[in-house]
Amino acid sequence: MLRLGLEQLSVFGLPPVAFVNLAADLGCECISTALTAMPYNPHGYPAFSLREDAALRREMIAALRDRGVAISLGEGCNIRPNQSVSDMARDLDLFHELGTERINMVSLDSDLERSLDQFAQLASMAAERGMDSTLELCPALIIGDLAAALAAVRHVGRPDFRLLVDTMHFARSGATAADIAALDPALIGYVQLSDAPLRPRIESYMQEATFERMAPGEGELPLREMLAALPEDIVVSLEVPMRKEAEAGIGPEIRLRRCLEATRALLAA
Repeated sequence: MLRLGLEQLSVFGLPPVAFVNLAADLGCECISTALTAMPYNPHGYPAFSLREDAALRREMIAALRDRGVAISLGEGCNIRPNQSVSDMARDLDLFHELGTERINMVSLDSDLERSLDQFAQLASMAAERGMDSTLELCPALIIGDLAAALAAVRHVGRPDFRLLVDTMHFARSGATAADIAALDPALIGYVQLSDAPLRPRIESYMQEATFERMAPGEGELPLREMLAALPEDIVVSLEVPMRKEAEAGIGPEIRLRRCLEATRALLAA
């Protein structure tokens, strides 16, 4: 059965317990989280570190339990040049402590062969802790299209290492809803939902992806067709960072309620 979630990028530094409560108040079943807040913080939230603050981890675990929310995705597990994923062992332990269901990977390394081997090692480390893994393609990175992502999944060769479909990245890479429908459903592990124009609005792809996405239905992506092609038992989580609205003083509850209403209408259609 499909589960609705909220991604940490959508809330620009909202502290963990408040994020859990917001998700529950908006009727969402899950959230993503990194172990630290992102640097961009237009609302002036207090800094936090789930990595360093054991009391905060306990508070978040209690909030997750009390509000019926799960951590569907652990973020920040990135492949980097000159850094081994073996250094992430403690972070994976902490994600496991928090009850995280899966971690997500991207590679910031331009060495494709090394990236593939690091994906395999990190997926194995996550599995040892009872977590699945996903791989996110992004046109600005070395795993930039569906063919490259599928090759990486084949290289790793694990049923618990699957594709993350970010609707903006997926469509901008040239993939279509028909490509989703043609995949073995078992290959799709997670969906990050947002809308966007089909062509970039600003020069920097990553700036647009990180700060300037649109509510479902407000852009040009074929979201209805993409959602219809997905497996039914999957997380669809809203990744809709809206910097202009945040800087205009519009808080995450108002921003995300609108996005969720649009998402529920799309799913009903």
